[in-house]
Amino acid sequence: MADDDRDDQKEYRWETGYEKTWEAIKDDEDGLLDGAIADIIQKAKRQRQAQKTKQNRLGMMRHLFLILDCSESMSVPDLKPTRLRCTLKLLDQFIEEFFDQNPISQMGIIALKAKRAEKITELTGTSRVHLKALESLANVPLTSEPSLQNGLDLALKTLKVVPSHASREIVIVMGSLTTCDPVDINLTIDELKKEGIRCSVISLSAEIHVARYLTQQTRGTFGAVLDDAHFRDQLMSQVDPPPAAKTQHNSLIRMGFPHTKNEVEGKDAPLSMCMCHIENLEEPSELCTTGHHCPQCNSKYCELPVECQSCGLTLVSAPHLARSYHHLFPVPNFEEIPFESLPKASERTTECYACMKLFGPLADKTVFKCGFCKQLFCLDCDIFIHDTLHACVGCNTIPGVDGLVYQQSSKTVADDVHAGTSKHRGQFSI
Repeated sequence: MADDDRDDQKEYRWETGYEKTWEAIKDDEDGLLDGAIADIIQKAKRQRQAQKTKQNRLGMMRHLFLILDCSESMSVPDLKPTRLRCTLKLLDQFIEEFFDQNPISQMGIIALKAKRAEKITELTGTSRVHLKALESLANVPLTSEPSLQNGLDLALKTLKVVPSHASREIVIVMGSLTTCDPVDINLTIDELKKEGIRCSVISLSAEIHVARYLTQQTRGTFGAVLDDAHFRDQLMSQVDPPPAAKTQHNSLIRMGFPHTKNEVEGKDAPLSMCMCHIENLEEPSELCTTGHHCPQCNSKYCELPVECQSCGLTLVSAPHLARSYHHLFPVPNFEEIPFESLPKASERTTECYACMKLFGPLADKTVFKCGFCKQLFCLDCDIFIHDTLHACVGCNTIPGVDGLVYQQSSKTVADDVHAGTSKHRGQFSI
C-alpha cells in the first residue's frame, strides 16, 4: 500500500494542474518587459550575494574551459545582430572580468563546429590570447549541428591532468536544441562526475533535458537567457569562484615573485628577449631591458601571472593574490528597506551616501542599509559595492567604523586558531 501511495504522488507534468507561468513576467505601463526582466536579474544577484556570505570553502586557482556552440543555430537573429555576434561581444567582457577577479586562474576555449570539437586556445592565464582567438571566430561558417559530447571529451582530456588542488570547470554556451553525439553521452557525464569537474550550461534557446541533467550531476548551474542583458548576467555569474569540490585537496603551492633588473652593478640592464614571445611567430619577441625575471631560473617575461616555461614555477605579484582575497570575505548583504518607511525629518536619510543621489518614490522603491555603518545606498551603488568595489563606502570613510567588518573577521579567525580549529585555513584552498 505504501508503494502504491508513493506511485500516486509521482505524476507527469501534463497530468498536473496547469500553471500560469507567464504571470511571473508582467509588462509595465508602456507594454514593455524590460522592467520585469530587470527585476529577475536583480533577484538573481541578491540570491548569489546571499550564498557568498555563507563562507564556503572556495576554489581560488581555477582551470576553466569555455565551450562555444558554432553550429547553424547560432545564426538566428533573436539576439541582435545574431546569436554568435552577441555571444562574442559578451565573452569579451566576461574574459576581461574573469581574469581581473581571478588573476591566478587559467582559461581555454573550445568551439563546436559541424559535429566536431576544436580547441581554439589552450589553458592559459593571458586574456590577450583568448580575445584574439574570439576575433577569429566572428567569421567562422555556421553549419550543421554541434556535438556536446565531443566538446566535453576534449575538455576532459586536458582537465584530467590538472593537479587536484585546482578547481576544474566547464562553461558551455549552447544555442542548439539538439546534439549529435557518437556514443551515449551519459558515459561522459559519469566520467565528469567521477573526476569532480563542474559543468555549467547557458542555453540561448530553451531548456534542454541533457544539459539540465549534466549540470545536476556535476553540481553546476543551468540558465536559459531571456535577452542580451539577462545573457550578460548569466555569464558574469560564472566570474566568482564556486565552492570547492569534495575531490579538491588542500596543498601548498610554490609561487615566485619576479623582480625587475633596471641596473646591474651600476650599469643599464642588458638587452634580452622574453620567453612568452620567443616562439610566437605572429608577435615575435623584441630585445628590451625591461621585464619580470623568474627568481628561480632568471627567465624573463613581459607580463604576469604566467607559468615559467623553463622551471615550471608559477610567477605572480602581490596584488594578484590580494585581489583574490575579497572572494573569501565578501561584503555582507545590505538590509532592504522600503522607501515609504524612511524617516522624513532629516535630509541625510533621503539621499544615497555614496553617490549623493536623492531618493525618489518611483525610481527607488527599495533602498539598502549597511548593518555596520547604518548608511543608506541606492540600488546601483549596492550592486557596485558588492560586485566591483568589494568594500562598503561608509565603513571605510566614517571615523570609528573604518575596517570594522575586517576587524571582526580577523577576530573570528583568531578565535578559531586559538581554539585549535582549522576552519579558516580550509577556506584558503587555491
